[in-house]
Amino acid sequence: MYNSYEEAHKRSLEQPEIFWGKEAEKLHWYQKYDKVLETDYPFFKWFPGGKTNLCYNALDRHALGDKRGTAALIWESPETNQSRVYTYYHLYKEVNRFSGVLKNLGVIKGDRVIIYMPMIPEAIIAMLTCVRIGAIHSVVFAGFSRESLAGRIDDAEPKLLLTCDAGSRMGKVVKLKEIVDDALDLSTKKVGNVVLFNRNLDTTINWVDGRDLDWATLLEEKGMNYVEPEIMDSTDPSYILYTSGTTGKPKGVLRDTGGYMVALHATMKQIYDCEPERDVYFSTSDIGWVVGHSYIVYAPLLLGIPTVLFEGTPVYPNPDAWWRVIEKYGVTVVFSAPTAFRILKKFPEKWMKSRDLSSIRYFFLAGEPTDVPTYEWGTETLKVKIIDHYWQTESGSPMLTNNPGIEFLPTKPGSPTKSAMGWDLIVVDEKGKELPAGEKGFLVGRFPLPPGNLLTVYGDDERYKQTYWEVFPGRLYNTGDYAIRDSDGYFWVLGRADEVIKIAGHRLGTREIEEAVSSHDAVAETTCVGVDDKLKGTVVIAFVVLRQGIQPTEELKKEIIQIVRDNVGPIAAPKAVEVVTMLPKTRSGKIMRRILKGVYENKDLGDLSTIEDGVSIDEVSSAINLMKTDLGKE
Repeated sequence: MYNSYEEAHKRSLEQPEIFWGKEAEKLHWYQKYDKVLETDYPFFKWFPGGKTNLCYNALDRHALGDKRGTAALIWESPETNQSRVYTYYHLYKEVNRFSGVLKNLGVIKGDRVIIYMPMIPEAIIAMLTCVRIGAIHSVVFAGFSRESLAGRIDDAEPKLLLTCDAGSRMGKVVKLKEIVDDALDLSTKKVGNVVLFNRNLDTTINWVDGRDLDWATLLEEKGMNYVEPEIMDSTDPSYILYTSGTTGKPKGVLRDTGGYMVALHATMKQIYDCEPERDVYFSTSDIGWVVGHSYIVYAPLLLGIPTVLFEGTPVYPNPDAWWRVIEKYGVTVVFSAPTAFRILKKFPEKWMKSRDLSSIRYFFLAGEPTDVPTYEWGTETLKVKIIDHYWQTESGSPMLTNNPGIEFLPTKPGSPTKSAMGWDLIVVDEKGKELPAGEKGFLVGRFPLPPGNLLTVYGDDERYKQTYWEVFPGRLYNTGDYAIRDSDGYFWVLGRADEVIKIAGHRLGTREIEEAVSSHDAVAETTCVGVDDKLKGTVVIAFVVLRQGIQPTEELKKEIIQIVRDNVGPIAAPKAVEVVTMLPKTRSGKIMRRILKGVYENKDLGDLSTIEDGVSIDEVSSAINLMKTDLGKE
């Protein structure tokens, strides 16, 4: 145990072999590693020579140990009005059965398997099965388009594709098998088989003879009671997860086995302060995103605590959907996104206050910076500790965070606090020179990175080097984000570096302006973008969603502009404020500022495969056209 955050963090940087070696000892290894860390810039290997299995550590050691009857996976689906609880032993048996299916279909170590499924237990069983038998899973979010799925098929070249007939969102059936069929028609690479779990949501399934196989039938015919876990090298890949990106071909983040396993297990105590027999963990993400991989599936199971799998949205069938689940299962730690908080903020607080939420110990937020008004609303209404933290698909676990399992540091609303264990993050200028406290710059990390980070970009080492390690000199990892580090060592992430607004020589992070707009009591949600202007070069346009029952007026818009003038400065004052009922977002909840900018500037919108609702684009487009007319623009 460490006496303080500073002591622990210093040890993780100066003596990583000792620090992470102690964490690795808490898990099962068939063969101990030769060393803890081996570096060959810009590549690094954690626990080389070690042999282990991710599924064994997540299931077998609990199911065959003292957690045989302990709840492992809790499934709640307001979409279908179903729920199910799997014990560790039950989940272990189901994974073994499906492991037999994949083995009998010829899947071997190193084969890729694409999983295109909604938030159902079978998707988790599929993931665990893959890592059990040494296959590399690539989960594709079950809301992506046929084009996006086809692109991932072509890149990963999977042996199998696992899917189901349909999902459900806000009560509407989403025909997944139909999308799969279209994607396979589009892709240049073909898969051997499509294995389909039939939920009986879609009665119009088109079965392709010789290719499509029924999940339930395969379990009966090819399932096995026990399949020995594949002994994996620590440095063997566990999965590929594609980042959608804003332009260009999606990057396949390739994750290792041992380093990822050690990092996730360690963070459950260090960051989330979780303990077996006490905690129930609820990440509201989707398994199609890295948060779902790490903190719905692997990390809670590695620690041996129940994890909640939720199929639905926070507002369906009512705005208490999450609160009901928390009350029902006595959830103690919640991990969600600021966007979801802002959505819930639009509804009367009765939906929250009518539920017993006293079990919650911490409420973590990530995905984008948490603005101060959202933080304050959550703290005041939930009466629990709200912890903002920051990380990326590439990192696999948090990079900036509070660490209450070691020491709970004083909170600064709006800051994700300090570097996580093993991360040496700094703020630099364009030339890679570290900037003094209080100055805005690029957020980077010093080499080597802690365990759990991406090995490389799948099939493209050169892209890995160019994207992450060759932007700045000095062996610095490029996060792609803009930030400030204050005099106390706290970080403030201001947004993507390519979204920084440059006005009259000043560089303004979108977050600074948005936080000022959000401080107005009438505003539930906002985003601000910098757009080209003939006179000033760049101007700010603010889009806002108002709280329920509040009507837009010109006076209200003037008040919002004045708040920005007062809090950020006249240079940042929006040229216009437009009220809309929704903002264009990715399905993971991130606001797509490039869409707003593109619509305003009449530019090609690029890849829209991750968009949550195209209706929001239409609405914003109409609003922009009206705005341009009002402003006398063409």
